[in-house]
Amino acid sequence: MNEDPVKNQSSAKPLAAGPALVLVSTPIGNLKDMSLRGREALEQVDGILCEDTRSSQTLLKSYGIKTRCYPLHDHNEEQRIPSLIQAMREGARYALISDAGTPLVSDPGYRLTRAAIDAGLLVSATPGPNAAILALTLSGLPPHPFMFLGFLPAKAGPRQTALTKLSQAEAAGLSATLVLYEAPHRLAETLDDAAAILGPRPAAVCRELTKHFEEIRRETLPSLAAHYAQTAPRGEITLVIGPATQEPASEEILTATLTGALARMSLKDAVDAVTAATGLPRKQVYAKALALGRRPG
Repeated sequence: MNEDPVKNQSSAKPLAAGPALVLVSTPIGNLKDMSLRGREALEQVDGILCEDTRSSQTLLKSYGIKTRCYPLHDHNEEQRIPSLIQAMREGARYALISDAGTPLVSDPGYRLTRAAIDAGLLVSATPGPNAAILALTLSGLPPHPFMFLGFLPAKAGPRQTALTKLSQAEAAGLSATLVLYEAPHRLAETLDDAAAILGPRPAAVCRELTKHFEEIRRETLPSLAAHYAQTAPRGEITLVIGPATQEPASEEILTATLTGALARMSLKDAVDAVTAATGLPRKQVYAKALALGRRPG
């Protein structure tokens, strides 16, 4: 339904005082994961703001929730914020949900939430499912500290640049398990780039979490890249990558990492990335690159 929620306040439910905006986490695959508090919040507000009203109706119908839904997504959020804030100032209450999981985590809603906070309105939330946290706990990798990266750039060049900057941050002292989302058709390429730039560290691909075909594959980045290059994945994917090792890389790891980097990057970029990833002196990495047959230019 595409109606403006502000124009429908005449049908607002009589409610006790409460948060003007409630961020409600919804199931990421299994409808049984909806919390009681989340259901109550969706039943009690004047309207539900969601990415896609069609997707949200599946959840709402399963619980008999009849609250009206209104679309709020990347293309209309900024336009709708002023009227929504004004309505909340006048007493309207809304719930914000995404298509699945915790709102704002790689989903729309941040701008509205920030505007509500800046307006002095009470913002609350009902915690619940989140693919990033679930994947982290299932990965078998160190759970803290961790860094959530969202989605890496879709194109190869910017993605490699982002991974190189991350590797450089690790060389400067960052040590954290990395958690990110990826589209299934880009997974093999992302794993390949990560293996080349971050090195052959342990990782886990967590696919279709909470669903019937849930899969957790725990291997090294090169092994995962090889597997998914041959086996096209399906469904929602969360990738978890172990923290950088604090020990100097062996000659074998240097050779494998540098060979992978040189296959898709210039000599300079490959040397910079592998230097950051391995912690080895740049002079040593450069000499190894020349020994592998790569020449300047």
